[in-house]
Amino acid sequence: MEQAGEGATTGGAKAVGAAAVGAAAIGPCAAIPAEHMAFIREVLDRVGDKWSLLLIAVLEPGPLRYTDLQRQVPGISQRMLTLTLRQLRQDGLITRTAYAEVPPRVEYALTPLGHGLHEIATSLVGWAAAHHDEIRENRARTASAQPSSGR
Repeated sequence: MEQAGEGATTGGAKAVGAAAVGAAAIGPCAAIPAEHMAFIREVLDRVGDKWSLLLIAVLEPGPLRYTDLQRQVPGISQRMLTLTLRQLRQDGLITRTAYAEVPPRVEYALTPLGHGLHEIATSLVGWAAAHHDEIRENRARTASAQPSSGR
């Protein structure tokens, strides 16, 4: 019976031992242990989400209430705002403070960990804003160059 990793030269660099699966040999991922990569991808997926980036960017000046966040992040639904705030809080990027007042008041603020992402988030948002026309043109050009399906 052949074990994983045997015949590693068959097919060139494609076949690797089980211990090396998922490990990068070069590039930025090479310094990250293979056993951490799945979690790191999960974190990048969370903080790289469009709503997360926008919320981190708007929370920099200070705490905001839910309705203020809704106003400052156009297009976000109540469901997505609630879900994204919950996820950011779960990861320790924001805090939720409920005040015992009538009417009740709840504020969201960046934690020190969240502040560490602010510059990255605003850079990405700024880059997208600065290049949206160029990207839109590239998408239109690519779409018009593709043959129509079903005709």
